[in-house]
This record gives sequence, C-alpha cells and structure tokens, in this order.
Amino acid sequence: MDGDGDTATAAQVGTPFRGFFGRPLFQDPSARALERVGVIDVGSNSVRMVVFDGAARSPAYFFNEKIMCGLGRGMSQSGMLNTEGRARALASIKRFALLAREMHLTSLTMVATAAVREAADGPEFKAEVEAATGIEMLVIDGTEEARLSAQGVLLGWPGARGLVCDLGGSSMELAEIGDNTVGRRVTSALGPFRLQMVPGGKKGLKAHIAETLKELKQEFDGTSYQALYLVGGSWRALARLDMERRGYPLTVLHEYEMTPKSIRKTIDWLADQDLKKLRTATGTSPERLSLVPLATVVLRQLLSVFRPKTIYVSSYGIREGILFEQMPDALRSRDPLIEACRFNEAANARLPGFGRKLYQFLMPLYRNASPERLRLVRAACLLHDVNWRAHPDYRAESCFDTATRANLGGLDHKGRVYLGLALMNRYKNAGADSRLTPLLTLLDEDEIRHSIMLGRAMRFGAMLSIGGPESAGELRFYPKKKVLELVLRHELQALFGEVAQQRFAALAKTLGVAPKVRIARAMSAAQNGVHSSSGSVTGGSSSVGGGSGG
Repeated sequence: MDGDGDTATAAQVGTPFRGFFGRPLFQDPSARALERVGVIDVGSNSVRMVVFDGAARSPAYFFNEKIMCGLGRGMSQSGMLNTEGRARALASIKRFALLAREMHLTSLTMVATAAVREAADGPEFKAEVEAATGIEMLVIDGTEEARLSAQGVLLGWPGARGLVCDLGGSSMELAEIGDNTVGRRVTSALGPFRLQMVPGGKKGLKAHIAETLKELKQEFDGTSYQALYLVGGSWRALARLDMERRGYPLTVLHEYEMTPKSIRKTIDWLADQDLKKLRTATGTSPERLSLVPLATVVLRQLLSVFRPKTIYVSSYGIREGILFEQMPDALRSRDPLIEACRFNEAANARLPGFGRKLYQFLMPLYRNASPERLRLVRAACLLHDVNWRAHPDYRAESCFDTATRANLGGLDHKGRVYLGLALMNRYKNAGADSRLTPLLTLLDEDEIRHSIMLGRAMRFGAMLSIGGPESAGELRFYPKKKVLELVLRHELQALFGEVAQQRFAALAKTLGVAPKVRIARAMSAAQNGVHSSSGSVTGGSSSVGGGSGG
C-alpha cells in the first residue's frame, strides 16, 4: 500500500513510537492517582467544575458543569464584582463542593482569575467561599493563567508550536509554546467586559486594541507565529459560527482549523446575520454570543499584528493545564491519541491486547508508511473492537461515531474521519451512508482509499484467529509483483475457512493485487521460526460483500 518494494515482512520497520505498546502506563500507580481530579474554575464570565479521569494521557470528562455567572460584568465601572454574579457564583461553588465530597475526589483545585484578582471585593469573596466550602481558592495572576492555559493546549497537542491566546471575560493572555514547554507569556486587559468601557466608539475601540497588541508583541521581541491556538468560550463560539457559515460537516470544536481569510469572511458575514437564529442553529448561549462581536474586533487586530498563517481552536485550557501540571513526566511524554485508544481498548474491547497483535500482523502493508500514517493505523487497531456491544445493524456507524465525535486529544479533523471510515469498514464492506457522506469531503480520494483498505485489513485480521492473527499465519506484501501472500501454519490451516477466504480476497482486491496463500510445514523449535513451504493455493479475487459480524 504505502511501499513499493518487494520485501515481504515489516520486521525491520523503523518507527518513532517506541514504547506505545509497552506496559500500559494508565495502570501505573502514578497515573491511577489521576482517576478523579477535580478543578473549579472561577472565571470572569463563567464558573465551571470539571472532574477528569486523567489516568490516560487524553483525559475523559467524568463531570462537567458550567454556570454563566458574569462575575466581572460591570467591574470596569464599579471596581467590584457583579452583585448578582457573586451570589450565583457562591451558590454554584457550594454545589460543586458538595458534589466533590460525594465523588471522593483524589484532588480538587479551585482557581480564580481576572475578576477575583482585580475586584476591590475579591479578597472578601475569596474568604466567603473558603468559609462556606472549606476549599482554598487560589487567585492566580495573569502570567500564571497564561502558563496554565498554554499547558492545556499542550495536553491536546504535544507537538504544538506557536502562540496561545486565551480570551476570558476580563483579560486576555498570550503565551508561546514549543518543544512541549511554555515560553514567554503576558497578560492584558483585552477581555470583552473591559472593552465595553473603552471610549471613542468603534474607531476608539479598534485603535485601543491595536495599540495594546503592538505593545504585547514587543514582549515577544516582535516575533510572528505560524500557528495561533485560541482558548476560551468566546473563541469557541466564533469558531462554531465559522463552521455554520462554511457549512462545515463536523462540529467538533477541538482542533478545528481556520485561516485568517476564513475568519475575516465570518466576521463580515456576522454583521448581516440574525443573532437569535444563529443562537438556535449553533446552540450558543445568549451570554456567550453577546460577547462575540467584541471578540471579533480583538481577533481581527490579533491577526493583523501577529500575522499567523493557521488558527486552531483548543477545547483544552486552564482546567486541562492544571491536570497536565499533576501528570508525571512519563505520562506527559506519551501520545494522547494512542494512550486514549489503549485505555478505551482495555475498558471496552472483548480481547484487550488484541489491538497490538493486529497492528503487528498488518505491518507488512505499511513498510514505508509515514509516522503519522502509522500512528493512525495503531489507533485504529486499538479501537477496532471497542463497539462490539452495539447492535450489529448499527455497529459500523457506531464505530464511525466513536472516532469522529469522541473526546480524543492529538487528533485533527481529517484524522477523525480517516479513523472513522477505517473502523466502519472493519465491520462492513459498504461505503458510508448518506448521514456520514458529507464528512468524507474532509479527505481526498487517496486518503479515502487508504482508510477503506485499513478497514478491510482489520476486518480480515481480526477474525482469522481468536488468539491473534499472527498465531495462524503471516502476511507478506509484494507491491511490485502485485501479490498479497498469506503464509498459514500447517497445523492451523483450517482457520482459513470460507469467511476468512472471502475477506482476504476482498482485501487483495482493495489493494489491487492478487491474493496468494501458502501452507507452511510444521516447525520445530530448533527451526527458530523459519518457514518452509510445502504447497500453495492461489485465492480468488472476486468481490465479496460483507455482513455485520466480526
């Protein structure tokens, strides 16, 4: 498939992913300690409690609740926390404290950001909360907020490099990231609540934002960044509106990619839209949508000053940054996608550990594959059976949804669809139904073909032997000769029954090669795994339709 040589085995394939299939790290005591990690985030606009199951590198959200309190609303005039917002925030935090007690959390951190740290009555509110809940409220400064938000981005993008912009209600933070670390960082008063009070109308607002951003850029020695990572509810709302304008088929916000041109088009498009209708269409709250117009002014100037080429949306921010802070270095260094898939396999597959065997069995098809392609193949093999409990009539579509809609870090939108299509074809030989077809527009024809091939390869390998396909035989791929060979162990050749033959033929047809089967003589231990052939059978190449079994 990806190779053009005639080497029959992938035993010597080099890969940068050493350790992915070693001992599962989520079983290590240091990772198990992160099974229930809670964070209460007291922001200027919202108060949220998240409880992570952080034992895997890509955390699962055990609990997630948000209240739009508006603590910082009106603070620019009064210098005080919003009275109604303060009461709502206190009530929410009391509820969260009781829930935390019921969940027996191993760790609970409460952080407060710009509104509480800058309001005259912030210390009083902090004391009130601590007296009512017994939980310490950590009031962090702007640079610490920037660092934690940037760490949240690194939780989802280990290889991320560029500038992180976290827009809250009362402040905006910038931080540079690269080499899995956070570099320089700054804070500013460019939050929407503050900007509402800038004098001079639209012209004065634009000038104020532009001047502030130019000053901030000097803090980074005038550096421009290729990638801009957006963190915060206002940015996510704007990204969802960009999806709506574009008719984008996948509404997962995390790792959504935009260009400066697309964002400017969306900003111009918003001026002529009915915001009430957009709220209904996108599921955006009125409180959040009311801040989007100011956020668009900030973003337009941000693009002009820092000139990024690509803009990404991160659903991970300060809360995930706090979880990242608690992760041991060994867990931080793992790939979030692979670790999440391994965790999913351990929890949900019929035969945990089979994914590793399946991956190794299929390696001859990927002798010269890129590291990114191998990464997706690994993920697919780990996930190939996690939906086995779904009804057979819907199992393939359930697999597609697992990849495209699940909370997986380290996976862009094209990767989601590639994985989804592969997993769907693992269970059937038909294409996507009409509901799923629009998502395939995110892939080119070559990616679609490779994904279908992977699915059919898993479909064959997963059923050849319950103990693992390598126990029954070995795949050998000769792209130049256009031959796919299966070398079967003599004593287990009966495993290659009618259904296995059909699926092997379907795989060969997808590859555009001829299927060939050889039976190896029984081996002694002294032969050390060397196969000698005693006969061969050339399989048919007719198309065979698949059922829903597996």
